[in-house]
Amino acid sequence: MAGFSKWIGGGLGWAFGGPLGAMLGFAVGSMIDRASTEVDTKFVNDEPRRNRTQSGDFSASLIVLAAAVMKADGKVVKSELNYVKAFFVRHFGEAKTKELLPLLKKVLDQQIDIYGIGQQIRLNMLQADRLQLLHFLFGVAGADGSYSDTEVAVLNQIASAMGIHSYDFQSIKAMFIKEIEGDYKILEIDTNASDEEVKKAYRKMAVRFHPDKVAHLGEDVKKEAQQKFVKLQEAYDNIKKKRGLK
Repeated sequence: MAGFSKWIGGGLGWAFGGPLGAMLGFAVGSMIDRASTEVDTKFVNDEPRRNRTQSGDFSASLIVLAAAVMKADGKVVKSELNYVKAFFVRHFGEAKTKELLPLLKKVLDQQIDIYGIGQQIRLNMLQADRLQLLHFLFGVAGADGSYSDTEVAVLNQIASAMGIHSYDFQSIKAMFIKEIEGDYKILEIDTNASDEEVKKAYRKMAVRFHPDKVAHLGEDVKKEAQQKFVKLQEAYDNIKKKRGLK
């Protein structure tokens, strides 16, 4: 598994320490050679710094938390695995995906410390990255065409552990799960908000969800982030149409 070891050594920073790194290390076992471990453990004792997120950090977090979501309803279905696989193919290519999927399957067999891993992510990952991670996890949960109460509860637990505000959680949830006045929830405003407040909220959310916020994680993650931006635009357009705004 030399290719995987290279990915670990070249792409992971803070993710190889703490509970996240412990889980990955246990899952990988002999797949990680001693040299790679020595390179990466230098990050463990550093003070957390949120400007250090790399593509490997994001992907490591994604692997473990995607497993937590897939296990939430007590069964792992093929559609969820295919969803994750498709993302990895877009992000890493076919060859690396073949190396990462066995890791995901090993993580699925473990007990996952959602709170501990979420706290590690909160301390090290930028807010925009955490929001994009949650957006992807909602996609995983809905890959089978539905969202169980258990899946939503696990997603809420993950969001809380990662330090994501309840308004942001409800905003992203409304992008995936249709509900009454969901467009307002996406913009994080009440239905009685004034027209000016609607416009102000859209401008604020457009900055928060702009794909450029996660450009440092790679072009493919930036493209995934475009989906959030499109949902935000659709919600704003729907509200404008109902209110007759221009």
